[in-house]
Amino acid sequence: MRVVDVLSVRELVVAAAVVGAWGAAFGSPPAAAAEESGIWTYSARASEIDPRAGEQPEIGFVLEKDGKPQDVQHAAVDLDAPLRGQLVVWLMAHNEQLFERLASYGYHAVQPHYARQWFAIVKPTDRMARGLVRLEAATGKDVSPQVKIPFADGMAERTHQFVRRLAKEHPEGRWEQFLAADGEGIDWTKVIVAGASHGSTTAARFAKEVEVARVVMLCGPRDQEQDWQSLPSATPHERFFGFSHVLDGGWTGDHYCRSWELLGLAEFGPIVNVDGVRPPYGNSRRLVSEADVGGDAGRAHSAVSPGRATPRDADGRLLYEPVWEYLFTHPVDQVGSPVPRDPDCEQEHPL
Repeated sequence: MRVVDVLSVRELVVAAAVVGAWGAAFGSPPAAAAEESGIWTYSARASEIDPRAGEQPEIGFVLEKDGKPQDVQHAAVDLDAPLRGQLVVWLMAHNEQLFERLASYGYHAVQPHYARQWFAIVKPTDRMARGLVRLEAATGKDVSPQVKIPFADGMAERTHQFVRRLAKEHPEGRWEQFLAADGEGIDWTKVIVAGASHGSTTAARFAKEVEVARVVMLCGPRDQEQDWQSLPSATPHERFFGFSHVLDGGWTGDHYCRSWELLGLAEFGPIVNVDGVRPPYGNSRRLVSEADVGGDAGRAHSAVSPGRATPRDADGRLLYEPVWEYLFTHPVDQVGSPVPRDPDCEQEHPL
């Protein structure tokens, strides 16, 4: 792999102390809101918002388990921050620390519950098949012959119904700005789709089909035996941003480098090691880290998202604060210079 270090003239700015608290747990009422230090948070069950919300027990996609709700969805916004007029849709389990940061950046953020468990179950029949499963899970449209996901259980409609609820529950937040003008869904041009692991892979597949404002891919995308990454893209390639740790199995297996190249990200600069350097990382879309994770590939996979696995600096602060801010806020029209494809990145991965 070819990795370079890039220094900028801008001084490193570490994010301010994390604020806010989340008000709902599984034992809470169906919907709950909380506000602290300017951050407004909300949680509600998908099945309480939309009576069409269903389940697919054969894949573990259920509304309740052991008497506890499984379809709780989360939202956050900080009205004290300079709002950007963009919504982050997080395609992974709720990450409170990430949402606190997104709110501080001036974003609205939601985490929908949708039928995503098929990804690890269905064996692809050809080099586009898994991408079609992801697309059906994201859109709820019948595009894959291998699965049948109702429209109301796809990510797009779950997000749509959730934002409609938020617009009613929190008019001060102006959530209605993210609804399509025709009232039939979300205005995706105002949306950042983001995720980690399988969530980042689905975010990228969705953005190939639907134009979005930005894609943030933590520890992903993967699908190394698939070719959907090279399809024409509704979302311009410079809007895709990826970050992974080099000990992650998706990196050591040449999964991430392959997907990044097929997505066209080599057009915007080399792979940049963020350790010890400052943004804007040469305006690259491909960032990696070699920070100490104790040689643990599992921790390396989780480390690039805010949480316990993330390495800390000498003062105890999460090491990747400037990286997350860059991934979510760097102007999409500022890009690095094209570089050749990496000859050490294995492109052929059989089914």
